[in-house]
Amino acid sequence: MTTEKLHPVDEKLPTGKLAALGLQHVLVMYAGAVAVPLIVGRALKLSPQDVAYLISADLFCCGLVTLIQSLGATQWFGIRLPVMMGVTFASVAPMVAMANANPGEMGAQMIFGAIIGAGVISILIAPVVSRMLRFFPPVVTGTIIAVIGISLMRIGINWIFGNPVGPTAPSIVNPEHKQWLDAAAAAASAPGSTLPAIPKDLALLPKMPNPKYADLTGVGIAGLVLVTIMLISKFAKGFVANISVLLGIVVGGIVAAMMGLMNFDKVGKAAWFDVVLPFHFGPPVFEPVLILTMTLVMIVVMIESTGMFLALGEMTDQKVDQAPICLCRWWFDFVGAWLAAQNGSLD
Repeated sequence: MTTEKLHPVDEKLPTGKLAALGLQHVLVMYAGAVAVPLIVGRALKLSPQDVAYLISADLFCCGLVTLIQSLGATQWFGIRLPVMMGVTFASVAPMVAMANANPGEMGAQMIFGAIIGAGVISILIAPVVSRMLRFFPPVVTGTIIAVIGISLMRIGINWIFGNPVGPTAPSIVNPEHKQWLDAAAAAASAPGSTLPAIPKDLALLPKMPNPKYADLTGVGIAGLVLVTIMLISKFAKGFVANISVLLGIVVGGIVAAMMGLMNFDKVGKAAWFDVVLPFHFGPPVFEPVLILTMTLVMIVVMIESTGMFLALGEMTDQKVDQAPICLCRWWFDFVGAWLAAQNGSLD
């Protein structure tokens, strides 16, 4: 009696190894998943609590969609390959433009409405686009994969030197100018004042070089993490080599904590469990032009997904039947986007 050999992709590892590799995947994905809600949340001028909610909803939906995408749900949804779902940066520019034009909760409702509408449209057009895959030979999909990798490099660079916005941005508002504006606002709002009120949307431009940008201490720790990963990958064997990224992050974290650069106060105050509720920012607002804009982004994601999953099939030695597999993947991509938007996520 012969038994069919289980493919390594479907093999179940021991719990310890599975947890370590899973944690490594999450940490590698984490920076990109956090960066998008940080950028869009600040563009929307949301409170720190709402930005934190965006991040929580983002990570929640990433995990939920990853499970269904990897395991599959019926024959129509899920690629059934080892893939970690995250957030695409292709949508950041249009979402920031929407946020700048409509800051606050109204802007969030319009963004989520655009994502939901684009998700529904993309589900409908996915069968048509899947029939066009013959126009994407390996040279095209390979180029797409290279472009994805190169475009992701800026995320790591920003996290080393400083994000475009926030306390580590290249430029900050001059403290003297901010102090003058605060004093003028206080004087204008004083009882009996004859000064005109400060316009509500008035903001100062960051023009002063930020001393925290490209701080050599942070660059040094980033270099330590990189060297640690490279050394472990080069000289370690087996499972230890497979978790080189995780071990590099741990080494960098320990060094940063010893230097007093990591603060765990907010972690200690955070709740162990919390609930991500749908429509935290209110019901979605459906604007046809914004939905069309996000639909174009979804089409770009389709092309990215095609190259990525064909390459993933080659890496895992799993034959990928282009049209059906990509259709299942796309459909769940868009269902995931629809679910994410309802739960206040930007996936």
